[in-house]
Amino acid sequence: MFERRRDRFEFFDRMESPAVNLCFRMDLPDFRPWCKEHKLAPFHVLLCAVLRSILKVENFRYRVYEGEVIRIERLHPSFTVVNQHFDLNFAQFDWSDDLRAFVANGQAAREQAGNMTELNQRYRAMSPRDAKDQVFVTCMPWLDFTSIQHPMASLATPDIPSLAWGKFGAGPDGGLQLPFSVQAHHGFVDGYHIHLLAQQIAAELAAIMDAARA
Repeated sequence: MFERRRDRFEFFDRMESPAVNLCFRMDLPDFRPWCKEHKLAPFHVLLCAVLRSILKVENFRYRVYEGEVIRIERLHPSFTVVNQHFDLNFAQFDWSDDLRAFVANGQAAREQAGNMTELNQRYRAMSPRDAKDQVFVTCMPWLDFTSIQHPMASLATPDIPSLAWGKFGAGPDGGLQLPFSVQAHHGFVDGYHIHLLAQQIAAELAAIMDAARA
């Protein structure tokens, strides 16, 4: 599938910054009452739906490693937290296909990273290849933001997608709406693929709730 886009990749990859960065209001089913009923943290349920969706939208699987385009097969979940001093830190944990185990792993990682005063160095211990099996995730639940600039190690290498979401609000027809930001390499991802990702996240949340009712 990538070969169809190779000329687009080469076109954008020659640019000083080949990143595409979109911020939009994402409509989702209101899964918060379901989370309360099942005693699951909404952030971690949404994180699970987001990461499952990343793996289901092919264009978000591409990375650049040692000058070549690769396709990832797994994800190392991670997200930002604040510690007791309200300083940023990074939480990383092991993937699980089971929702409750995924949430439990994420909550344990949040607790661990939140109790650190120093920056979590687990990311630095990853091999350069393993580091590609990520997306960067941050949540700012206090803000109904309309734009964001994600940090990049290099303007020329935005191949690991960066995602952010903010304050939950009421959406149409009893749903949920929140600001959502996606940054990715434009050689891999266009606006249409970001639209597909948003649709897939909503579908994943609906599937998670339907599976529990079955």
